Amino acid sequence: MLDSDHLVAPQPESRPRTQPSSAAASQAELVGSEAEVWYLKTISFGLGDTKQEVKIITQNYNGPCSFIAICNILILRGDITILPRDRPSVSYEFLAQLVGEYLLLRVPDVDISAALEMMPLTQKGMDLNPLFTGATSFRPSGDGADGALKLFEQAGIPLVHGWLVDPESAEAEAIRAHGQDYDTAVVFVADADHTAKGQLVVSDEDLPPVAGGSGSSGAGPSSSSSAGPSSGMVGSRWTPEERAKIEDALVIREFLDSTQSQLTYHGLFHLANTLPPSSLVALFRNSHLSVLHKPHSASGDTALYSLVTDYVFLHESSVVWERFEDVDGQNATFVDSNFVKSTPAGGDYAGHTAESALRQAEIEAGNFVAHDPADLLLAQQLQSEEDSRAQMMREEARHRRLEWEFKAAEKERKKAEKKANKKGCVIM
Repeated sequence: MLDSDHLVAPQPESRPRTQPSSAAASQAELVGSEAEVWYLKTISFGLGDTKQEVKIITQNYNGPCSFIAICNILILRGDITILPRDRPSVSYEFLAQLVGEYLLLRVPDVDISAALEMMPLTQKGMDLNPLFTGATSFRPSGDGADGALKLFEQAGIPLVHGWLVDPESAEAEAIRAHGQDYDTAVVFVADADHTAKGQLVVSDEDLPPVAGGSGSSGAGPSSSSSAGPSSGMVGSRWTPEERAKIEDALVIREFLDSTQSQLTYHGLFHLANTLPPSSLVALFRNSHLSVLHKPHSASGDTALYSLVTDYVFLHESSVVWERFEDVDGQNATFVDSNFVKSTPAGGDYAGHTAESALRQAEIEAGNFVAHDPADLLLAQQLQSEEDSRAQMMREEARHRRLEWEFKAAEKERKKAEKKANKKGCVIM
């Protein structure tokens, strides 16, 4: 089970709100927690030859990527418009009303009450379980996941992923047999680890020889075949079936370990070659949902771009899209609204120097004052420390999530084993 948001977003208020109709109402939305407000960025976009200025939603650390992806795709398609044009930010309640109105007016068969009940689920994150054999294949795994997937369908937004196994690769057979989707793969690896008495090895060199002295079957990630079991292991008790199971688990675990970005080159090429020109879809990657776009190209270019919604680029007008160059983002290229390589202003805060960023924030707050250079240096230091803490929190959250998933899989395995044992018991 993979959560589409890194962190759980704050819950919306239970009481409904109407769309603000005055500057006072708009200003009232800005009062309260920053986590409940998302700032808007003006970009130029068009699915045809004509481009128009639109306001997209940027995402802070706690921003609900699922809901923001839905809204940004509807904005780019022209299905919803954020007014007034000079509006600086939006709240969940404001956006939920826009999406609800769109569904009510454009999708006549939709159950609007059910849709409104589904919408908060995209705030909390979606439990998505991608299949490694299909770019549009997901198995919901969690309360309400079916409803959240239904919301994408009702809004006409394709949900895709590129975490695909190459059908011609060595690991394809093991994945088709034991781990077609993420949840199944994790459970199978945990079960094989139980078979190996908690000593699931890294390479075939540690696997014991099977009857007849044969080493590796070729299914594992290593080509070594002559080594026997490591000291202290109980491999001599493994049957050929158990050994084959462990070998397949090694292959599947290697696939999971080597594709932690949840994108493979086979998946990337598949999306680039199968998505039609001018596509706007929601891409699941890195336990996150983003807007994926394939621009129309007269030259037949199949390049894919991800909409840049990080709040840090709010003031970088030339950073609009990120071009996919590889699966891990190491060589990603930022481009502008015309898909030309961007020239970000840089500085201590994207688009600003430390001084101009501080002045801009104060101007927006109507409280500009001059600052001592020493204060600016202190502000830079504090910001750097905050960025480091945020990075550590992200890493810790990722490790906790992986640990929880493994424990959950082990718990399910033990429950199934206990149930099977009960069925085999005869009470005298």
